Amino acid sequence: MTQAHKQKISSKASQFTESVIREMTRVALQHNAVNLAQGFPDFPCPPELKQAAYEAIAGDVNQYGITWGDRAFRHALAEKVRWYLGLEIDPERHITVTCGSTEAMAATMLATVDPGDEVIVFEPYYENYGPDAVIASATPRYVSLHPPDWTFDEAELRQAFNNNTKAIIINTPHNPTGKVFSREELTLIAELCQKWDVLVFTDEIYEHILYDGTEHIAMATLPGMEERTVTINSLSKTYSVTGWRVGYILANPELTGAIRRVHDFLTVGAPAPLQRAGVAAMQLPESYYKELAILYQEKRDSLLQILDEVGIPYSIPKGAYYVLADISRFGYKTDVDFVLYLIKEIGVAAVPGSSFFSQPEKASKFIRFCFSKKPETLAVAGDRLLKLQSILQKAT
Repeated sequence: MTQAHKQKISSKASQFTESVIREMTRVALQHNAVNLAQGFPDFPCPPELKQAAYEAIAGDVNQYGITWGDRAFRHALAEKVRWYLGLEIDPERHITVTCGSTEAMAATMLATVDPGDEVIVFEPYYENYGPDAVIASATPRYVSLHPPDWTFDEAELRQAFNNNTKAIIINTPHNPTGKVFSREELTLIAELCQKWDVLVFTDEIYEHILYDGTEHIAMATLPGMEERTVTINSLSKTYSVTGWRVGYILANPELTGAIRRVHDFLTVGAPAPLQRAGVAAMQLPESYYKELAILYQEKRDSLLQILDEVGIPYSIPKGAYYVLADISRFGYKTDVDFVLYLIKEIGVAAVPGSSFFSQPEKASKFIRFCFSKKPETLAVAGDRLLKLQSILQKAT
């Protein structure tokens, strides 16, 4: 009797690929290209964090800590949230420390979403959200953000809500567009979430990287929203430690209890000495955040000037550290083809827009540049990108 062939790969794993963003870093290394693809700084983190990490390791903070977060870090975090967002957070009941915001979103979805539930995702979106929904056996429901200001259509958003809607994901400031959701937009979303009894998962990892006087509004601060909002964040971007993998979740005690159980069996805990260094991060003065925004605005303006010189249109980001550029003038069939040309022939890596859209045809004219780099890095990238001028001249 012949044994039936069994499918070795799960249906979940078959629905998505490895990260395209991280793949672009590997291709960039192969071709010695300037990496404006993956979103990590190429400059040092604050020295206070390094010193705190050294001291924690030297002090033998090297074993398992409390699964859901080092107590000193949670208390320092609650104090920082209090002065920045105005939220009163109980460090014992409202905080879960995770292995980066990536695990935070996955743990949140696994703890709250059941098969058949729908999760609303604004598109374009950070590439992890789709696979997160699949892993949680949820159905993503996409709502378009429309260029150049990346606004959504109120009617489309209202139509997306229904009795199967469990949650909506909001990323503000937004990756990849640089959009910062306005109070008016968030108020409308809050109204719909309360009407349909929907949770909000907010990814606020770029909360301090803001431009042109733009204000970050945390959804949990809006009336009626603190109890139904799960706020996700990380040390990674604000403190330039993307490799430390220390993220955190703020949620009401009921949700926190479920999230902690999932987190416990996903990763046990985030790195103990680096959580202790997170205390130093939370204790940095308010001036640090003001200087950070000024630093990144200079980097943004530097990259935008380069794109202007080359003749590549773009949307002006109001937050985060990315620029979504329009490559339709180059005549390439796909965004992937153009990015591979850019890496291999021009020597600059970017991310194809298809990483951020559910349907590749929507993405074919977009690529994303990251500008969280040293001035010297951006200067080299600029010199190389200027080679594209001749291609555009031939095309016109």
